[in-house]
Amino acid sequence: MASHAQLPVPQSPEGVEVTYHATHRLDLHRPTLQEVVGALTNGLSGKFAEFSVAVVDCPDLSEKPFGLAAPGLNGSPILCDIGGVPYLTPSPTMNRIYDLRHVMQAAGMPDAFVLGAGAASFRKTGLNAELMPNVHLGEDRNKTTFAKVQPDGSGFLGPYSSSEFALLLNVFASKGEAGPVIKVTARKRTAEGNFVTFMREGLRAQFGDKPVGLGGAFLLAKGKANLHIMPDFSPTPLCCEEDTHNWLRFYEYSAPLTCLSVFVSHDPGLKLRTEHTHCFSEHGEGGHYHHDVTPEEVEYVGYFNVADHLYRVDMPA
Repeated sequence: MASHAQLPVPQSPEGVEVTYHATHRLDLHRPTLQEVVGALTNGLSGKFAEFSVAVVDCPDLSEKPFGLAAPGLNGSPILCDIGGVPYLTPSPTMNRIYDLRHVMQAAGMPDAFVLGAGAASFRKTGLNAELMPNVHLGEDRNKTTFAKVQPDGSGFLGPYSSSEFALLLNVFASKGEAGPVIKVTARKRTAEGNFVTFMREGLRAQFGDKPVGLGGAFLLAKGKANLHIMPDFSPTPLCCEEDTHNWLRFYEYSAPLTCLSVFVSHDPGLKLRTEHTHCFSEHGEGGHYHHDVTPEEVEYVGYFNVADHLYRVDMPA
């Protein structure tokens, strides 16, 4: 099992009375990029009519079509897994509110570029909502967005200026520097499943119980995808998967979608969310990615890097 150490908990946001559970730092297995290429190749094999995986110099991801808050994915890359679904269901734990700046300070990276997937702070949005963190804390460059369900049932995507979030968050953080990354392209899906799960399962098959963590961004360049947006908190407990499924609101959204993704090959007992991906766009569509719904048409292109450590913050009991 990979080793992990207990660290101080992050400071809570102003006005929030809470004692977080201990923070753990997990030393992830760190294979070479070329070894990861082999694992992802195996994971995608037989899943798409065409695909490629290679180590490349990272293009400027701050430019279109990705629109990230930093150009690259290099410089002390880490993952953070904060909170978790048990703080959302069956009933929300309303004091589970966090500040991303405090979390990254506790992780030793107060100036990091951060991307990923989580829940927005209902103190800031007025209701429960999806969060797409995309922010360079050191340069105060914030391209974060959030998605909510409107009263008429339609989805809304808009800018999110706060560093506060609630309940759960999965992020990849780095200095945002240029450097070598893994580029993955795929088109015409030929198997049931989704792009991220295929890659994660390839890592699991290759590295077994040695946890390997990746993060980055991919573009759904063609086709449509099934996404959900959480509505406001349920007035009744969500006691099973069927309850949660019926509570969520599902949408088919069109390319191009920029998808912020974090995944880990193996959970060594820290109640990790092993994959989490949220999407945003310039055409007002975004939310939590499940899978594409146009296998004949779909095209993906993504850039990923391997994390050195994972910080597990406020793990649910």
